[in-house]
Amino acid sequence: MGISYGYVRVSSVDQNEDRQILALRKEGIDNQHIYIDKLSGKDFNRPNYARMIKRLREGDIIYVLSIDRLGRNYEEIQKQWKVITQDKKADIVVIDMPLLDTRREKDLIGTLISDIVLQILSFVAESERRNIKERQSAGIAAAKLRGVKFGRPVKKLPEEFVHDMFQWKAGIISVELLLQKYDISKATLYRRWKTLREHPEKYSVSKSLPFDKLFSEHFDTKN
Repeated sequence: MGISYGYVRVSSVDQNEDRQILALRKEGIDNQHIYIDKLSGKDFNRPNYARMIKRLREGDIIYVLSIDRLGRNYEEIQKQWKVITQDKKADIVVIDMPLLDTRREKDLIGTLISDIVLQILSFVAESERRNIKERQSAGIAAAKLRGVKFGRPVKKLPEEFVHDMFQWKAGIISVELLLQKYDISKATLYRRWKTLREHPEKYSVSKSLPFDKLFSEHFDTKN
C-alpha cells in the first residue's frame, strides 16, 4: 500500500494553514507526510512541493483540500496533474470535490469526467487569481488618486545635511561620521547625493551657499 501525502499552501506567511491541516488529518494523513508552502499559487517553484514530488512513488496518494491549493495557474495545474497521475503513477484526491479523486472509476467514462471537472476548476482558479490581481491594481490606482503614498516613507533630513554632504565630498568630514550623525545607511547617502546632483532644486540648493566652489565642481555649472 502506498503512502498518503498531504499538501498545504497558503499565499503568505501571515495566513493560517490550520483549516487545511485539519482536513488532511481527518483523512488519516500523518504530520510527517504533510508538506506546507507559504508562497503564491501562480507557479510551482515551491520547495516543499518539490520535496513531496521527489518522494512520490507509484501507488502513493496526494491529498489537497481544494484545487486552488494545488495552484492557480491553469497550464501548471494541468501539467502537474499529468506528472502525478501519469509520470509518477500516483493518485490525487481533492477533498472538497469528490469527482476529483483519481482512485475512483478509472474507466474511460470516469477519467473523462475527472478531466472535464479538472479543466473547469483549474480555469476558474486561474481566473480568480487574475481577478484578484486586477482588483488589487485598481485599488492601488484609486488610492494613488486619493494621494495615498506607497512604500517606505522617505526619511526627512535637516537642511544642514546638504552642507555636510559637500563637506564629505571635499574630504572635510568622513563618510562614517556623516552616516552616524544622520543615522542613515551608505546606500541612502549615495542615493541622496545622486538626487542632489540631478535635481538640486529638491534640496533648495543655492549657489549663494558658502560651498559655491564645490557646487560648481560637482555640478559642472558655469558662472
